Amino acid sequence: MNMLASRGQLRASFIRWALFAVPLIVLLGFLSGTAAGPDSAWFQALEKPAIYPEPKWFGIVWTTLYIMIGVAVALVASAWGARGRGAALEAFVVHFLLNLAWSPVFFAAQNISAALVVIGMIDITLIVVIAMFWKIRRLAALLLLPYLAWVLFATALNFQFLQLNPDADGGMGDSGAVERVRIGN
Repeated sequence: MNMLASRGQLRASFIRWALFAVPLIVLLGFLSGTAAGPDSAWFQALEKPAIYPEPKWFGIVWTTLYIMIGVAVALVASAWGARGRGAALEAFVVHFLLNLAWSPVFFAAQNISAALVVIGMIDITLIVVIAMFWKIRRLAALLLLPYLAWVLFATALNFQFLQLNPDADGGMGDSGAVERVRIGN
């Protein structure tokens, strides 16, 4: 017999990882979204882009995506002995930390331009993670494709918020500087 683990052992490993990863990712995503969310007066006053969906969809979409992300991570984490597994999981952690940082940067810091930079890094790291997951478990990579589509949509949305609300951007707003005006000679 040349197998390192039986199918049952592999399935049990996946289930253990899924029972850990899915709730953890959903919880962290929920905490990030509620710690700094769209309920502030600042966000309510922003001009919304035409493509901005009804707010109820964000909770539905993100919950579904976080579950899919957790399953994808569990698939890769349970691939014991797969070449690149550790690096793929490390790349995912970096990516997910960026994901969790976006809401505080956009909503709490009210910095639309910095949030655009963060979401650009989210896009790039997600593509890297998908490529790395593909080499380990293709299903894991495929589970991340709807997430990629949503993040790219969110990038366009973030850009449109910046275009429509340049004066509301904390990164470009009032710096406290005084403008001097010379009157006369």
